Amino acid sequence: MWQALYEELGSQGFVPITVALDKDPEDARPYIERAHPTHPSLIDTEHVVAELYHLVNVPTMIWIDEQGRIVRPHDSQFGTDTFTAFHGKHSAPYLAALRAWVREGKGALDPATVRSHQLLPTPETQLARAHRALAWWLHRHGRTEAAERHFVRAGELAPKDWTIRRGSMPIRGINPMGPEFFELAKEGVPVYPMEELPVEGSASRRS
Repeated sequence: MWQALYEELGSQGFVPITVALDKDPEDARPYIERAHPTHPSLIDTEHVVAELYHLVNVPTMIWIDEQGRIVRPHDSQFGTDTFTAFHGKHSAPYLAALRAWVREGKGALDPATVRSHQLLPTPETQLARAHRALAWWLHRHGRTEAAERHFVRAGELAPKDWTIRRGSMPIRGINPMGPEFFELAKEGVPVYPMEELPVEGSASRRS
């Protein structure tokens, strides 16, 4: 979908940058190669993007303008309707809003509104990320039992951060689409403050 949008809107300045949060580049390679992207398609094995933007669930979309400013903060949206039966969201309204932003400058939010709808990390979340980073280091060095303790502690400290809890499942040998995931889903899917607004956003101009 993102490659098709790039081909459609790239001449108007739109460049999608897709980032996969995976433990190894080989995990994401089949999906990337299948899409044949000509736009930047990155793999983040260290969760740098997740920490910089405080992502708690994927897929997550962020609009950044030509000046590098966030004009629509992180929001759980989807480029297709493949999993609509699970999450209840249709892709068409979001994709229409994205096209309107690129073509007409509609939907960008002013800085104050962006700040009011950004999800900020708590001290517990920051500590959870430290535990996750330590667990990842321990796992890569063969200390799986010690890593497991820190993965579990990270999840306890940040129970609503699926990039930590679900993201650690493949590392720990757990199927991220298996029974453990559906038990996790019973606790409620993490949401961003941005999801309180309609996808049309505001009418301020993109600059």
